[in-house]
Amino acid sequence: VQLQASGGGLVQAGGSLRLSCTASGRSVGSYAVGWFRQAPGKEREFVAAISRNSGSIYYADSVKGRFTISRDNAKDTIYLQMNSLKPGDTAVYYCAARDWAVRTNDDYDYWGQGTQVTVSS
Repeated sequence: VQLQASGGGLVQAGGSLRLSCTASGRSVGSYAVGWFRQAPGKEREFVAAISRNSGSIYYADSVKGRFTISRDNAKDTIYLQMNSLKPGDTAVYYCAARDWAVRTNDDYDYWGQGTQVTVSS
């Protein structure tokens, strides 16, 4: 399966963006999906994750209350709604999928290419 993250861009602090994650080759609904980000000079870090049935959702403490992960099964898309963005949220955002249980570490089987999010102060 190939994953594609999209929806990144340049936004002012306090603004919002919605990232999308789609899959080719197989329905994204077949997977647990996580969002990760990597800022320049920093390690990749977990942002949010959702289980296959949306029954389990997890967030990093740094984004809790500001970001929302969700599924739209009709559109076969995973979303990351990002509100109240801060300059510290600037990073390349990746979606990743795994065949079984959702994880909050980077133990995922498939990774997309990433989309740049830049938050200006």
